[in-house]
Amino acid sequence: MTRAPTPLAGLTRRLTLHSAGAVSVALLGLASGRAAQAQGTLPLSRIVCSGPAGSIPDIVARRVAEQLTRQNPQGTVVDNRPGAAGQIAVNALKASPPDGATILLAQGAVATVYPFLYPKLAYDPVLDLQPLSMAGEMTLALAVGPAVPTAVETVQELVEWLRRNPKLANVASPGTGTLPHLLEVMLFRQASVSWQHVAYAGGPPALVDLLGGQIAALVLPEGLFRQHSATGKLRVLATSGALRSTYFPDVATLVEQGYRNLIVREWFAFFAPARVPPATMDALSLALRQAIAQPALVAAFADSGMLAVSSTPAVLASRIAQEQRYWQPIIAATGVRADQ
Repeated sequence: MTRAPTPLAGLTRRLTLHSAGAVSVALLGLASGRAAQAQGTLPLSRIVCSGPAGSIPDIVARRVAEQLTRQNPQGTVVDNRPGAAGQIAVNALKASPPDGATILLAQGAVATVYPFLYPKLAYDPVLDLQPLSMAGEMTLALAVGPAVPTAVETVQELVEWLRRNPKLANVASPGTGTLPHLLEVMLFRQASVSWQHVAYAGGPPALVDLLGGQIAALVLPEGLFRQHSATGKLRVLATSGALRSTYFPDVATLVEQGYRNLIVREWFAFFAPARVPPATMDALSLALRQAIAQPALVAAFADSGMLAVSSTPAVLASRIAQEQRYWQPIIAATGVRADQ
């Protein structure tokens, strides 16, 4: 049972996840002498994905793979390796030959959060993961299903219901240490309420159980809630952006509902294994940035509640370092552990 002590002052700092340099706005201008290599056939044949079929990372991996066909006519297989909050996928990448044939699509937490969350992490994010490009980012949302009475319409009403029903205070996430889980930790710590974390191997199975009434509440990227919210099968109580969501304009943000500075956006990125040659890294990174800029992909991401965002490897590495500095003291202060 996760206990909620007095709200932590250190959690009132605002997380700024919109790095102006993270969005590639002049992709074609990046073409240089190395770009010609990217116009040939890429060695890429497999994208290891940290989420199960139907999850946000799965959508990202498959949409990008579709756009890569001009440079990769043999096609790219998406290899779903969900579980352990992305660590299974990272380990699959680590075991791959360093020839550029296999890359990883995973949540940023594999590089920014897990080094501080897992005392015996099976990989080193600095030595084993080479940043290639950002892929997309999105706002998170808190939703409840049929296990929670329809009278509960706000976060505070959910908190009060959890207090009155401690045996039903089960709140799910797509895995321990994922940003949805950490947002739950920070939220319920501020609210001073006890709750039980239920970790799933990705968002889709957690969503199934939310709709079936097996769990009370769930935090996921907001795009996964749109269809079921429209049919009334679940209710979105809050979103985690600085501004209200364009998909749920009538839903107040966590900040609007009194939860100070709880502004968190989930993001995903591509990584290569260690020792991939620099020329191959350049070709892969440029191809990914060009794919992510395609209008069809941008529109498909928007349909899933996600903003298409690409970057150079250097910008991605800088963002990882910035967020490591943010999350390390928060994880230490909250006491969240890999076994929660």
